Amino acid sequence: MSRLQRPRSERELRARNDSAWLLPTDGTRTNHRLRDDMRRFDDTDEVDLVVVGAGAGGSVLTQRLARAGWRVVCLDAGPFWDPDADWVSDERGAHTLYWTDPRQIGGSDPVPMGSNNSGRGVGGSMVHYAGYTPRFHPSDFSVLTDDGVGADWPIAYSDLRPYYEAIEQEMPVAGQDWPWGDPHSYPHSPHPVGGNGEIFQRGALAAGIETRVGPVAIANGRFGHRPHCIYRGFCLQGCKVNAKASPLITHVPDALAHGAEIRPDSMVTRVVVDDDSGRATGVTYLRRGREHFQRARAVAVAGYSIETPRLLLLSATERYAAGLGNEHDQLGRYLMVQGAPQTSGRFEDEIRAYKAPPPEVSSEQFYETDPTKPYRRGWSIQNVSPLPITWAEHVVAQGHWGAPLREYLRDFVHWATIGALCEFLPQPDNRVTLADEKDRHGLPIAHFSYSQCDNDRLLTKAATEAMETILKAAGASEVMTIDRYAHLVGGARMAARAEDGVVDADHRVFGIPNLYVVDGSVLPTQGSANPALTIMALAARAADRLATQARRGLTEHQAVRA
Repeated sequence: MSRLQRPRSERELRARNDSAWLLPTDGTRTNHRLRDDMRRFDDTDEVDLVVVGAGAGGSVLTQRLARAGWRVVCLDAGPFWDPDADWVSDERGAHTLYWTDPRQIGGSDPVPMGSNNSGRGVGGSMVHYAGYTPRFHPSDFSVLTDDGVGADWPIAYSDLRPYYEAIEQEMPVAGQDWPWGDPHSYPHSPHPVGGNGEIFQRGALAAGIETRVGPVAIANGRFGHRPHCIYRGFCLQGCKVNAKASPLITHVPDALAHGAEIRPDSMVTRVVVDDDSGRATGVTYLRRGREHFQRARAVAVAGYSIETPRLLLLSATERYAAGLGNEHDQLGRYLMVQGAPQTSGRFEDEIRAYKAPPPEVSSEQFYETDPTKPYRRGWSIQNVSPLPITWAEHVVAQGHWGAPLREYLRDFVHWATIGALCEFLPQPDNRVTLADEKDRHGLPIAHFSYSQCDNDRLLTKAATEAMETILKAAGASEVMTIDRYAHLVGGARMAARAEDGVVDADHRVFGIPNLYVVDGSVLPTQGSANPALTIMALAARAADRLATQARRGLTEHQAVRA
């Protein structure tokens, strides 16, 4: 075993063995063997649960409840990916991984829809995420109480801690011991740092900023039958070698092995609710040009922050005329994105920033509110590794074109890039509504209106200044910054009262006892952390809550084998 592959502790070795249930036994082809042999339910079968969406939330919920003995069908609008055959090491070729159906955007600061905030297919956006998996901080759950902005969650960080720990083991996550938020360690030791990360470390040290390596959901060494990361630089295009964890290669295979059905290419068009009983009875969906109805004792929507509010609005009935969970006009509101400016610096030496996982080194030194500053909350910093097309967009945003643009592109390997994630605040008018325009199925598309507040702009300015300071301290001869957004959360937020949100602390939609939302749309605040790990932890907790309630007889899941 090489130095990089050696477990750093008995805990790490135990984690590799304990998580074996998540590992394919014969590589990626296992997905296809399981897909051919997986259990299939008829539309007329009344399953215990139908899950809408096979991304971070839906996949974990499906896997957990299948293990608990539930009869679960998970529907996804996109394909069941084969990493080896379907994905390519090419920026343009990765376009198929994104949700490209039409959407309208508006507001004073509209948010472009694309690769950094959408996904299509089994695994969702996690098949093309960077693999960066930090936790939220304890303060994220009490922002209103502590800082006078945003909202408080109806749960605490301590409610999620055991689920954070479990998902970190299952992925697994590699990184240095973490000093911020709730200090903790990770199952695997950190990856070696490439040129981009070394620049960040050098500049941060000179500027008095503390950094750590990781955390990334990329095993440091072989993990079961998953190979070591080979540092190809195409993490955002889907990891063809399966070193980077995503539900497609972790939780989905285990869900199938325990009797769940993953039904791809199935576009859910309505959650069907019986107005007399006030209960969900299943979902309608389109597959191969035909409409189907899947009966279910309960429904969980996990379509993420645009499609989840859209589906609940499209599911309006006479009794729920404004949409499901929208009695108090909360559905679709408080959508959030993170401000994600990126700053690049030019160095004489070749950096070759792509030769490593995109996020290698990070800092959460500025994550919490600084009472001496004119803004609330904060930001994190990570090194990022734009490939040539994305780098060209960065250069064009500075106004360069023609010969200067070509010169910057030829200079690509000399540039290092770091990026910030700024905690933009939830605002009620940042929301999803239904547009007049229709999609190819004849359904109203989503309209997403977004505007920044003054606090958002101050955070972006402060984060940009910090990143430029770091790169200049590292010796950059030139720096350039591009403003951008990353990650979507909110739109069906969790709250203690129906007047303040769409779902309760158990993810149950207010007013409909067997309808749940289990995805990033339930987040009341977003912190300065990438949301994937938190969404998965929430889904694992939701599954435990559902299974416990079923065992206590508080639901009608009579088929559950506790």
